[in-house]
Amino acid sequence: MKKVASGISPVIAVNKSATASLYRQVYEGYRKAIMEGNVRAGQRVPSTRVLAMELGISRIPVLSAYAQLLAEGYLESRVGSGTIVSRSLPQRGTAVQTPNAESAKISSRKRPLSKGCLRLSSRKDFYRRRGMGMFVASQVAFEHFPLQVWNSLVTRHIRRTNAKSLDYGDPMGLKELRETIAAHLRTARGVRCEADQIIIVSGSQQGLEVTARVLLDPGNRVWMEEPGYGFAQGVFASGGCEIVPIPVDAEGLNVAAGIKKCRTARAVLVTPSHQYPLGVTMTASRRFQLLDWAERYGSWIIEDDYDSEYRYESMPVTSLQGLDGNARVVYIGTFSKVLFPSLRLGYIVVPADLVDRFLAVRFAMDIGPANFYQAVLADFIREGHFSRHIRRMRAVYAERRSVLIESIRRELGPAAEIQGAEAGMHVCVTLKGISDLEIAERAARQDLWLIPLSRLYLGKATRQGFILGFGSTPVEEIPGAVRKLRAMIGSTSSVICRR
Repeated sequence: MKKVASGISPVIAVNKSATASLYRQVYEGYRKAIMEGNVRAGQRVPSTRVLAMELGISRIPVLSAYAQLLAEGYLESRVGSGTIVSRSLPQRGTAVQTPNAESAKISSRKRPLSKGCLRLSSRKDFYRRRGMGMFVASQVAFEHFPLQVWNSLVTRHIRRTNAKSLDYGDPMGLKELRETIAAHLRTARGVRCEADQIIIVSGSQQGLEVTARVLLDPGNRVWMEEPGYGFAQGVFASGGCEIVPIPVDAEGLNVAAGIKKCRTARAVLVTPSHQYPLGVTMTASRRFQLLDWAERYGSWIIEDDYDSEYRYESMPVTSLQGLDGNARVVYIGTFSKVLFPSLRLGYIVVPADLVDRFLAVRFAMDIGPANFYQAVLADFIREGHFSRHIRRMRAVYAERRSVLIESIRRELGPAAEIQGAEAGMHVCVTLKGISDLEIAERAARQDLWLIPLSRLYLGKATRQGFILGFGSTPVEEIPGAVRKLRAMIGSTSSVICRR
């Protein structure tokens, strides 16, 4: 049996105020994850120390839960191998991935697909150059990436290069990488998937492009969050779709408003775990409303899970796809935020009955992804470096986030409303009585790269403010950068009182 991703914590909801003991909650969480197949036989579980730190609880209830799971045969402990899920347990998968009677039933339903999904067409280039400076929302803390480990893996695969490896690879992507991604997603994000449902792409943008070509025809109407992700607007617009902006409130996408505005939209693009740009987490009631709408009207949900690995005030939120029992959700992920963007690797998790159609479009675009870095990444994940890197970066980003929030409150005062600070690698700051576009243009000349919030609205902007990325901004430089921003705002507005 091949090794799978090691030491990744499944999604376990621990409520310290619940009547059930912490030990029982951890025990039930792991038992459920094992029984539902989200963690598999032979998969290593985190050490009790690491899991206790992840959950923010004492190590004692974790030790008790592990002891019970070991006693009941769900886990086994081996010298030199740590604690793993028992290999004697029967293999359990998820209901929607295997070509059984249920998936055949799903396939037979009337499900509209793009008539021209296999045709190549020219499209406008929506890529824009971005500055390299303070607060760039798309950048990560490059200096903390484990380059020595990565370079060692690269060297290993260079030495393994042979004549066979020079040929085209699987257009779906390297099988070993798809297997490690599937194991990670099942465990860490609650995604219901198998390796044969995953297609490797060159990032979330290409994932969205492939998805749009399969599911949408020119003239189709698509819901988008308002404000929302600007590059996605470009993908839908270039495909001739009509974008229907749906407002976002404190609970996420307003599904009722969407139904009232355009109930028969073909699809919706959502960022439910950390809405871009406002940072809202979609509530459970809204998630089920959205799934119900998609099932009722035969529509599609495209879930962009771009930075869900980083949460600072709560446990990770289960994916929307994991709640979907009707195969209506296409899940898109990327390694740009958790590793580095130049890697150019992302993935699509596709409903089982649509894999062939997605693969046809993927093949038409560029035959398939390059093999080399897929193999390196597969080892990086499988050997545990990926999960360790995420844990380290959570601590780094949590510190930068705290310093940024403290600096904003100190320099900008109560006039500045901070949103979306609970997760991700950016915060949204809204202010009244300013022109965010004018200030952002001036700030760029001083190496402050602010995304003006008003630019992310399709209709009339109801709020003015900035998207501030903190991923690549060193802690010691944040206070000075916020003071510089305060001076710019103060010179163009009376909102911030001068000291």
